[in-house]
Amino acid sequence: MTDAQGPLGYHHGEELPVEASVSTDESDKVFETAAELFSVLSTPVRLRLISALCHGEKNVSQLLSEIEATQPNMSQHLATLYRAGILARRRDGTQIFYRIQSERAAMLCRAVCTQIATEMGDGATMPQSERLVPALTRS
Repeated sequence: MTDAQGPLGYHHGEELPVEASVSTDESDKVFETAAELFSVLSTPVRLRLISALCHGEKNVSQLLSEIEATQPNMSQHLATLYRAGILARRRDGTQIFYRIQSERAAMLCRAVCTQIATEMGDGATMPQSERLVPALTRS
């Protein structure tokens, strides 16, 4: 990345590659779909759930022991991630087990969270122009 480039590797004012490769109707659909995905991922509990499931499936009781949430609230978030295709589930007797279905969505979450953690930690000296979230400050 050069000094003139932003954190995504594009120059300020430069269009994202999707603009050059698809029609206006198609690019609208691409951006709408991306916004829907980011909306699903916009809740910290959902990001924690994805992180907790990255190493294998777990049942709701196991997830509740790792993530602070009420059972009804967690079930709602799990259902949202399931409907979005990010998680898969299976039933074993009375237990429901969840696992990552969309490895790409999990990789996106991992990349963004890792970058933000870097910026909050040792990256405190990183120039704001190179930060994923320029206004992010260390708390």
